[in-house]
This record gives sequence, structure tokens and C-alpha cells, in this order.
Amino acid sequence: MLTLSDTPPARLDKALAQVVPEDVSLSRSRIGKLIEQGAVRRVGSDVVTVLKTKGVAGEEWQIDMPAPAPLLAVAQDIPVEVVFEDEHLIVVNKPAGMVVHPVPGSEDGTLVNALLHHCGDSLAGIGGEKRPGIVHRIDKDTSGLLVVAKSDAAHQGLAKQFADHSIERRYVAFVFGSPSPGDPRVRGLAGVAFETGGVLRVATNIARHKTDRKRMSVVVNRGRHAITRAQTVHSYGRPGKFVAAQIDCWLETGRTHQIRVHMAHTGHGLIGDPTYGGRRKLPLTSISREDAAIINGFKRQALHAAKLGFIHPISGEKVSLESDLPNDLIVLRSILEKF
Repeated sequence: MLTLSDTPPARLDKALAQVVPEDVSLSRSRIGKLIEQGAVRRVGSDVVTVLKTKGVAGEEWQIDMPAPAPLLAVAQDIPVEVVFEDEHLIVVNKPAGMVVHPVPGSEDGTLVNALLHHCGDSLAGIGGEKRPGIVHRIDKDTSGLLVVAKSDAAHQGLAKQFADHSIERRYVAFVFGSPSPGDPRVRGLAGVAFETGGVLRVATNIARHKTDRKRMSVVVNRGRHAITRAQTVHSYGRPGKFVAAQIDCWLETGRTHQIRVHMAHTGHGLIGDPTYGGRRKLPLTSISREDAAIINGFKRQALHAAKLGFIHPISGEKVSLESDLPNDLIVLRSILEKF
């Protein structure tokens, strides 16, 4: 049941998308298709199938969701870099561009497809689970370490550690500008502070954007609490005019797009981020045309899951793993060093 806002947009699909709860992944285009399919109705009235139907403030609408079509993941012989593996779990180094789990539009070529082939029938949950053994995800265009359970006991044990935020996750990111404790603009932002050692702490609520369901945003009085910490490793440029920085980020919580949203909130969005990077560009006058082309053509967020630490859910031993930067980020860093 959805209640329209006090000032709903003119089109019904936009009006409903505006009030969909943040924990429901329902885009405006998906709502539009449901309207045309006769799955949307005014409460106490008939089905509406016209997108241009205008809703009234406070009006209640119902969406009758059809039963989801099962995504039948199939084993595919896709190379996957294994960092650690035993009979209970596997840790892989996911390349940028690979989706973790099959979704409409990306039904194959995913990490799950690769793991089904690599592990055979030993992954947890096969034959019923829609996300066999997957206890966390990283974005398609984020590279780095990801752990997957191969047994039910490992799945439960890892899920508990993710739920209580005891998993250690460290990321390397390259951002516009350089976060500085001396910057009054950053210090004045809601939820932003600097801790001992110049550690940037961002603590806000994050929820789905009201009109763009593919984006997340910093919000007040709704959403889920999220805490990110970041520390500058190296600044590129010169004092007072730093153009970019390499930062280490670590998560106290694990929300969708958390690092990307929080760094954009501080005004230091990730280089190459097509969703949260905005229109900000690096000054390219001091580098070659070839280097400028690489920077301008960098089409994925410069983010790498570099460290992963957890307690093995079966043996109880500490597992600490690291992943080197992939080649594209090494090249990016080498160009930034020229500023």
C-alpha cells in the first residue's frame, strides 16, 4: 500500500516511485510497466493502466506484484581468481565489470555462474537459494575481495559476522580533491567530522533516492544508518591545489553504494563514478594527450576492495587477506603522480 505525497508528480509512475519504501527496489520504469500490465489500482477502485493518470495527495494505491520468475543460474566456465579456498568457503578477487549475482538483464556471466562451475555442487543453498552462498556483494564496477560460503554452517556464521559488523573491510579509492581536517566546508557538513590522526568520519542515514531508484542518497529521518571512515594516503598536486587523493576507507556498516555516497557527500566523489561523480573533472593541462584520454575515459568508480578479514566460521581462526590494485587503478595512480 502506497500513500501519495502532499505534492505528487503529475504522472502516476513518478508519483508512486517517489513514495516507494527505500528497502524496496522498484524503479519508475518498472512501476510504469506494472501500471500498463494492470497491476496497479486505487484502493477501493478499479485498476488503472494509463501512465498519465494523476494521483491526489494522500491517496492510497496498491501494487499487485506478480510472482517473481526464478533466475536459474547455470554453471559457466568463467575464469575466477581464487585467493583462499577450503571445503567451507572461498574468497575471490572479483574484477571490475563482473556482476556478483544474476539479475534481470545480467542473467549470465556473473560471479555466481563462475562459482557454480568452479565449485560444482558444493556451494551452499544450490537447489533453492536465489543467491547461493552469497553473504555480501560489491558493485559491478568495484573490484576486489569477496567471500562466498560453500556450506550451510559457513553461510550462517559469515552472515552473523556481517550482521554484527565484525567483518574487516578496507577499500582503496581515488577521489577528487583531498579531504582535509582544515577544510571548514567539509567540517560544516551534516554527519561529517575528523577524528585523531586526520581520519574522516561520515555518519549519516542512507536511503534510495526518491525519484531515481538506481541511486542512493544521504537523508534525514529515514533510511538506514551508515558510518564510513577514510584516511588520505597520498594527495596529488600541490598544497592548496590538490587535484586528487588516494584514500583508504573502512566500513562500520555495509549499505548499498556506501563509500560512493559518503565521499560524494563530502565533495570528494570517486574519480570515474558515473552515478555520484557529478560533472567534476581533473585539470588536464599538465599531462599528455594520451594520459588525458585515459583519465577522461575512466568509466568505472576508482574503488577496490583491498583487504578482507573475518573469523573462519568453522575453524574459529582469523583469516586476513589482501588484494593488490588492478592494472587500471595502477595506471590511474601513475598519471595522478604527474600532477
